[in-house]
Amino acid sequence: MKIILTLFIAIVFISPISIHAQVNESQAQREARLKAELAQVEKEQAETEKILQDTQNQSASLKRDILILDTKIKAAQLNIKAKNLLIESLGKDITKKQEKIDFLDNRIDKGRETLSQILRKTNEINTMNVSEFILAKEDLTSFFSDIDTFNSVQESLKKTFEQIRDDKNQTESEKDALDKRKNSEIDARAVIQQEKTNIEGDEAEKQRLLNISKGNEKTYSQILADKKAKAAEIRVALFSLRDAQAIPFEEALKYANEAQRATGVRPAFLLAILMQESSLGKNVGSCYLSDLNTGSGISVKSGTVFPNVMHPSRDIPPFINIVRTLGMDPLKTLVSCPQSIGYGGAMGPAQFIASTWMLLESRIRSAIGVSVPNPWNPEHAFLASSMYLSDLGARSGSYTAEKNAACRYYSGKICSTKSVNNTYGTQVMQKAETIQRTMIDPLQGL
Repeated sequence: MKIILTLFIAIVFISPISIHAQVNESQAQREARLKAELAQVEKEQAETEKILQDTQNQSASLKRDILILDTKIKAAQLNIKAKNLLIESLGKDITKKQEKIDFLDNRIDKGRETLSQILRKTNEINTMNVSEFILAKEDLTSFFSDIDTFNSVQESLKKTFEQIRDDKNQTESEKDALDKRKNSEIDARAVIQQEKTNIEGDEAEKQRLLNISKGNEKTYSQILADKKAKAAEIRVALFSLRDAQAIPFEEALKYANEAQRATGVRPAFLLAILMQESSLGKNVGSCYLSDLNTGSGISVKSGTVFPNVMHPSRDIPPFINIVRTLGMDPLKTLVSCPQSIGYGGAMGPAQFIASTWMLLESRIRSAIGVSVPNPWNPEHAFLASSMYLSDLGARSGSYTAEKNAACRYYSGKICSTKSVNNTYGTQVMQKAETIQRTMIDPLQGL
């Protein structure tokens, strides 16, 4: 039996290294090729970026604008090429990681099967007393042979436990690595899609400029005038805020840029979060607290009475402190109404509950230089939201990092296709793209 168990364990836990030895050799060659191609693309990207910067510094002219568009199109094409190379590299890595995870999962299953057999044998031996065990054997040689087998079973039990534990740890590590590679692929595909949209827009604009007579300076002057008029419209357009007065987009962008310098969070993404919160406010409405002991309140939109407008022990004490310090009435200050589950009580454009706002208050105070940060002040709210999003991972600027930060901002959890927070994250990312393309980009270079 000792030999059988040892052989079984050896089969279950055989190392996979030899299986992939031949694959690794060709994989190394492939990785070297992709690395060389990517290095060449990155070199071309750097050269194109320098050309773009030099061109943008030239005096405004039709020729300059067409050259800028040509350079931007080339830069976008190079970026697409770089991301496709990355996806090609990740593809094999993802496949290999998944194969390794499947192998380890299978080995864990077999290890559990082995463990079950060992435990059954151990239990069988343990249920017999010594006299029964001796009488059940024909001779003492058989008895001592079974004692040796029992010791072997105990040793096998220990080894199997250790191997299963090691395999589970390794599986978790491999799954983490796989998730990172999958996220990198999602990020690369998102960039490719965005660059394709940029190319389409730049090609259309280029064609429009080419259709204008190059010698017609009056026509080109009109183009510049149209651009400036459009920029002026964008700047003065009102940017809606939750439970606060709307502000001009120029002012909102200024606060978002200031927040980016402090936290590294992309302005378009921050503005998309605040826009999404404003939209939610229009849908679910806002409430007033009516009882500072229980946290109950009433919707100002529908008149509906809610027993859970604010968490009584967690949020009411800091909320009272915040609003009274600002000279406001806690029973006449708008906060969010509760949704289908949980509590409401979130304050201002950034929609922080009072207890969370207090965690950020000292950082806001230090960054802006105010004695009392105000959740309903747009500048303070923008910075608070940006700080929180940075803490949630949005600082890296990748698609998956920003989307997961949005989902966590909404629900405390990363995006999941099985949860409503995924819809929130998707809508935020769509808004961020629109804000960048139609509101921020048209203001550049003017």
